[in-house]
Amino acid sequence: MNKFSELTLSASLQSNLTRHGFVQPTPVQAQAIPPALEGRDVVATAQTGTGKTLAFLLPIYELLTRGERPNGVSALILTPTRELALQVNEAAVKLAASLPVRSSTVVGGMSESTQLHAIRKGSQVVIATPGRLCDFLERKLVDLSGVRFLVLDEADRMLDMGFLPAIHAILKKIPAARQTLFFSATIEKSVAHLINSHVRNPVRIAIGGDSKPVDKVDLHVYEVEQDRKLSLLKKLLEAEAGSFLVFARTKHGADRLAKKLGTKGFDAARIHGDRTQSQRNQALAGFKKGDYRVLVATDVAARGIHVDGIAHVVNYDLPQVPEDFIHRVGRTARAGARGTASTFSTRAERNDIRQIEKALGVRLTPREAGADLEREEKSSLKTVVIPIQRHQKPAGQKHPGGSFAPRGRRRFGSR
Repeated sequence: MNKFSELTLSASLQSNLTRHGFVQPTPVQAQAIPPALEGRDVVATAQTGTGKTLAFLLPIYELLTRGERPNGVSALILTPTRELALQVNEAAVKLAASLPVRSSTVVGGMSESTQLHAIRKGSQVVIATPGRLCDFLERKLVDLSGVRFLVLDEADRMLDMGFLPAIHAILKKIPAARQTLFFSATIEKSVAHLINSHVRNPVRIAIGGDSKPVDKVDLHVYEVEQDRKLSLLKKLLEAEAGSFLVFARTKHGADRLAKKLGTKGFDAARIHGDRTQSQRNQALAGFKKGDYRVLVATDVAARGIHVDGIAHVVNYDLPQVPEDFIHRVGRTARAGARGTASTFSTRAERNDIRQIEKALGVRLTPREAGADLEREEKSSLKTVVIPIQRHQKPAGQKHPGGSFAPRGRRRFGSR
């Protein structure tokens, strides 16, 4: 498939694709959509920013419009975060304009009654996070017995976040005779087990390496002292145009950094797990519109921010595990554009940088931070001492800073 016009689709879907500028499919769309339209199960791995959302939405909406109008929930799309669920729904609304198919979201941090009302009013497509949906099922508030299509989007991230028990509980409530579309950036052992248990004779699609950042991202590393990082970020912001997505390790660090940037004249918003859903939506919407040039985020947003045109991703703090590096830098160079990802590393973190390069098979190009960087005032710095944990943490249990590190994922060893 070289063009969407080659597909046998309803006139409304073709018109909506054209209206929103979808003419030529990305590689994952070209390979995944035809077998999905035939009713085949699909397992696709592709790097972030390659168009996976349309790859599963388009066949679902086309198949739902064929024959009689579905009654009740017919398609379930599971995503790891609220932001991603809301953005998938935003894409679904655009794609489904003038179609007799409605979508709704089931996510935490938003009104239960509003979400339940939308489903009962006749939503055929439900886009949900596992935790909130599992809660609704336990309370018998949602019926999934009519589901014909299941999508697991960013399945590896859902497992990283400890959602495997919730996913198993949800899968028990939907028919075994269904079409399953499985999309992810990476497939590790735990993900492979999920595929083997719940996907039937799938068409396997792999676009590029599933453990490397996209080729169009320029990867840089700056060795810089901790108290000079802010000065380096200010230097990059002054030297380059475009929007910046900056990753901090902790919620407190994200709040502090956004405030510091504001005092230096940069419009900065922040997004992390302690912000209300309304605050997160406002920050993301403002970043999309250009009201904020900088968005400071923790890894809760690494796969929940789908914004075209992000010029620069900055790893202000290193990620907890090498694999999270992929999902951070994948926020830039989307839809075929080129982007830059800069990583700030202290001298003590040299071994962590080597781990990233070895684990992901990449090379970070060293860049000089410069001798003119200013130090932050000592009074503005706070030291947090975290005692070393001597015991093995159970799989999926939270670690300091709100991240998760299930068994089998290698954490950096220098901290």
